[in-house]
Amino acid sequence: MAILEILEYPDPRLRTRAKPVEKVDDALRTLAADMLETMYSAPGIGLAATQVNVHQRVLVVDVSEDHSNPLVFINPQIIERDGVEVMEEGCLSVPGFYEPVERAQHIRVRALGLDGEPFEREAEDLLAVCIQHEIDHLDGKLFVDYLSDLKRQRIRKKLEKGRRHPESSAHSLNSPAI
Repeated sequence: MAILEILEYPDPRLRTRAKPVEKVDDALRTLAADMLETMYSAPGIGLAATQVNVHQRVLVVDVSEDHSNPLVFINPQIIERDGVEVMEEGCLSVPGFYEPVERAQHIRVRALGLDGEPFEREAEDLLAVCIQHEIDHLDGKLFVDYLSDLKRQRIRKKLEKGRRHPESSAHSLNSPAI
């Protein structure tokens, strides 16, 4: 397994719409394992392939405290959503920033598993938010797109300044990001 590089906002590659996976094979299973390792080490609770510059519709999540429930969704589609949840979200591609975002509180998602077989899963609360956040990545959308232009520009400028002057970048990384 390997730790992959996570792209950071405003990298234009994060805006690439991921293509459906044609074949679930060992290379894809290795990618999923590497994505899980990358997500855990970041630390995060979700990661989309787009964030590691692989433009295939694959995402991984694990909202458990002890990393005991890794989930892999290949070609995920939300087929049902209801309720409203406002939750503070962070993102491994937008490190150190957390903002409230409104999403569906309950979803049903259809995807392929690592065995290539289709499955459906219901999710609510944090897991539902995490899956929606990661599917957004696969569609080239980031959580900052839900914010006002002013907030988005402020975050962009702080991240760019932090890259130019890493010693002055003091973002809080206490909470795991999605």
